[in-house]
Amino acid sequence: MPAMEVIRGIHCLKPRHKGAVATIGTFDGVHHGHKMLLDHLAAKGEELALPSMLITLEPTPREFFGDSEVPARLTRFREKIVLLSRTKLDRVLCMPFNARTRNTPAQWVIDRLLHEMLGVKYLVVGDDFRFGKGAVGDYHMLKAAGDRFGFGVSHMGTLEFEDERISSSRIRKVLAEGDFNLAEKLLGHEYFIMGRVVYGRQLGRTLGAPTANVRLQRYRAALEGVYAVTVEGLGETGRGIANIGVRPTVDGKEPLLEVHMFDFNENIYGCLISVTFKHKLREERAFESLDALKAQIHADIDTAKDWFSANGASG
Repeated sequence: MPAMEVIRGIHCLKPRHKGAVATIGTFDGVHHGHKMLLDHLAAKGEELALPSMLITLEPTPREFFGDSEVPARLTRFREKIVLLSRTKLDRVLCMPFNARTRNTPAQWVIDRLLHEMLGVKYLVVGDDFRFGKGAVGDYHMLKAAGDRFGFGVSHMGTLEFEDERISSSRIRKVLAEGDFNLAEKLLGHEYFIMGRVVYGRQLGRTLGAPTANVRLQRYRAALEGVYAVTVEGLGETGRGIANIGVRPTVDGKEPLLEVHMFDFNENIYGCLISVTFKHKLREERAFESLDALKAQIHADIDTAKDWFSANGASG
């Protein structure tokens, strides 16, 4: 099966990209509800012998506006692409969301982007989809455009699990509560964060627990605290503990993912790792001294090892 193609901006569109079945959305987390929509899109693509395309924006509009109500990001762009590549989706068109995009009329999206540039033959959207300046565009506007230009338009209902809608907001709440079993059922995969290991303050070494530091690269993370984790990307899957937060004991400012792997002490700066969250150990908190922090870190390591032992292969 050909690899999924990522098109970074409409300036990268080529004549061969015209003619597709498409959907539009953020798809944060790429959860079961998203996958249901993508399965429907792929089936329609096979029926019409056309490639399938997701049109998405980076950053998300709510991140661009940057108010206090910006939701935590489940997946940054790299993680989203990894998850989307596991579906039958053929292409992702990623467009920047900026001041210009913010003021793009809904009619331009329909006439220029969907019709002229992409030649969309079928479009499916979520049941609450809005688009264009002032969010005036909706399903009914798209349906009218489809009738005018000759492309099909449909919208998907919501998928439920245990009598409640599967949504990115529900998954954020579940993750915040530390319920990784339920999160996996809603997502269809275990929750993970990817990133390259960067240089830090080397403080972990002085505390007897060297860490691999990964910048979160998102407005807000969906997790905060200390967790038992597994780590992939360095050969065999490793086990360890991870802290997500600002590290108040050492006057940290930027939220960071710090991972300590058991029985591992190699130089991995620049390596791309994937950290899967298994179990929440505790909340992040400030300690009165580095000695107190060191004692807690080693207690966390012991607790995590006990959890892995108790959970066997599932850990």
